[in-house]
Amino acid sequence: MEDRSQYQHLEDLRRQVNFHNYRYHVLDSPVISDYEYDRLLGEIRQIETGHPDWITPDSPTQRTGAAPLERFEKITHPAPILSLANAFGSQETRSWFERIRKLDPRVDSARFVVEPKIDGLSVILHYRDGVFVQGATRGDGEVGEDITANLRTVKAIPLKIPVGQGLGKQDAVQPDKFGLDIPGYLVVRGEVFITHADFEKLNQELEEAGKKTYLNPRNTAAGSLRQLDPNLTASRPLALLVYQIVFSEDGQVPTSQWEALEYLKSLGFPVADISRQFDNVDEMIAYTESWKVGRDSLPYEADGMVIKLDDLTLSADLGFVGKDPRGAVAYKFPAQEVTTKLIDIGVNVGRTGVLTPYAVLDAVEIGGVIVERATLHNFDFIADKDIRIGDRVLVKRAGEVIPYVIGPITDLRTGSEKVYSPPESCPACGQPVEHLEGEVAWYCVNAACPEQLVRNVEHFVSRGAMDIVGLGIKIVEQLIEAGKVSDVADLYSLTRADILDSVTKKDRKSNKEPPGKIADNLLEAIEASKQQSLRRLLSALGIRGVGEGMAGDLARNYPDLEALSRATAEDLQEIDGVGPNIAEAIVNWFARPANQQVLAKLQAAGVWPQADSETAPAASGSLAGLKFVVTGTLPAFTRSGIKEFIESHGGQVVDSISKKTSYLVLGENPGSKVKRAQELGIPVIDEDALRKIIDNS
Repeated sequence: MEDRSQYQHLEDLRRQVNFHNYRYHVLDSPVISDYEYDRLLGEIRQIETGHPDWITPDSPTQRTGAAPLERFEKITHPAPILSLANAFGSQETRSWFERIRKLDPRVDSARFVVEPKIDGLSVILHYRDGVFVQGATRGDGEVGEDITANLRTVKAIPLKIPVGQGLGKQDAVQPDKFGLDIPGYLVVRGEVFITHADFEKLNQELEEAGKKTYLNPRNTAAGSLRQLDPNLTASRPLALLVYQIVFSEDGQVPTSQWEALEYLKSLGFPVADISRQFDNVDEMIAYTESWKVGRDSLPYEADGMVIKLDDLTLSADLGFVGKDPRGAVAYKFPAQEVTTKLIDIGVNVGRTGVLTPYAVLDAVEIGGVIVERATLHNFDFIADKDIRIGDRVLVKRAGEVIPYVIGPITDLRTGSEKVYSPPESCPACGQPVEHLEGEVAWYCVNAACPEQLVRNVEHFVSRGAMDIVGLGIKIVEQLIEAGKVSDVADLYSLTRADILDSVTKKDRKSNKEPPGKIADNLLEAIEASKQQSLRRLLSALGIRGVGEGMAGDLARNYPDLEALSRATAEDLQEIDGVGPNIAEAIVNWFARPANQQVLAKLQAAGVWPQADSETAPAASGSLAGLKFVVTGTLPAFTRSGIKEFIESHGGQVVDSISKKTSYLVLGENPGSKVKRAQELGIPVIDEDALRKIIDNS
């Protein structure tokens, strides 16, 4: 009875794998990840190992790929196009080596070649007398689909080999360095793929054109090659790497895999530059394992490394297990992409009030880590991808990057999924949220919102704002937890006892001062901050869009916070650099009753600065009359430092690019302001060019 139940389970697993083979190889639209597929196939292998009499010719373990599509002409391959057995981790790799070592003593002294296992579409390229004449997919390993016309559009595929022959150039390829003739008929195997950069660019172009975007590079590459219209294939940024000589006729080819790669390269085929040859197992495994982390630096998707015996004759002599050659193995990396169910969508509230959605997932292992939460980027992303609660979604975790949802598997929808709408009120404080036309973000603009409070206070006391020295994040958290601080204005009503209660044991040990002295110093710093400028207070309040530069502009135009609170959006837009969105954000902030309460408490505590000479630009100087916007990180200046430097020479620093901007000062890792400056024809300069303007004036 138990055997019967297990056999039924085996049949069910086979049906599942055959279905997923069809989705992956025929439709180029898988609904599970490679990791999940490998687990299903591994379970079939495990059952068949215990019951070899249950193995049937049509079992997924006895075939590779899938049957070719009827819409394409068929091509019979000149030799079997096989897949490889998988090894997960160094122990399984050593087990593979031990198995083949026992079969043939020559393996003891064998060399190895390690190559990237690129996640693309395997293609078979035929050359007669050096001319590309035919190309096919792998298909079922015996017969593939004729996609010659489409492959001709892939620029990486040489239409004639050797490349550079007859050009008379020093750098023309030289296959004759191997002392081998070019075969009259040569068949090679490679992988067509799309790089990360090209994939992102393609999706951006499709999104801007209002067209559907793609989930991942592999499916996009496969789908692009299997089109009936070669023009569509030609429009895709397809790349190629070649790694195997399948067949040769009327000519010699290398009998070493390493020399085969060099030979293919000499003919003009692109070959992976990270492939390496090793003399022993330990070095080979160490290099292979190094790419578990290094994979994120590759320009393309790689789900593992391929390990091959360098001696191709020895590899052939070892034969096969089923249809897997013994002389090579695929070292698979931990999965980076997995499908799972989206149980719910939650919302986090950031320091600046930005609401950020996140996915609540049915727990799943990705890259050795159990993942139950993943980012959903923003609400527009959810809408654009049509992600619904209850969907099965594709989730990715690369390296130390926070897991994120790529998109839904729409073909698995049952009709019970729920369309999601952004919240109308803040999930933390219940205040109405704000969304400005043309902006991606949704905001809670309540300064007393509990989710924002710790970060708001941390920003308020920071060096670039009110500069309250000694008020660290731990003390702030303790004060808030004890109910002593419910908004930034409460800092000015703290007592010595309040602070003493909030100085933790850790703070006492790390600070040489006694607790009483710590409290006294903090009270002095809080009192001293009452003398800070209007510009600093405006920056400290955390009004969206009001950084140090914008705070200075506002302080130059309004004498105090009361006057600014009465300004309309139209009034504010008279200030250079203030656009409609920033103007509306300022007006909305002052209109909130909770924020008005904070201002009233600040005024009662004596924190009510008036505009003074600090906010006024220098009357003269080499930069007088010029307006600057700064973006990126500058080598010799902090953000406040470059502002003071420019203003000390008579210039003005503003936050936003406009037609009135004189220069954009560019540092490392700049934002989108560069593109805006280029659109408006604003000169873009670096730090050195800024100094030259000053020196030459």
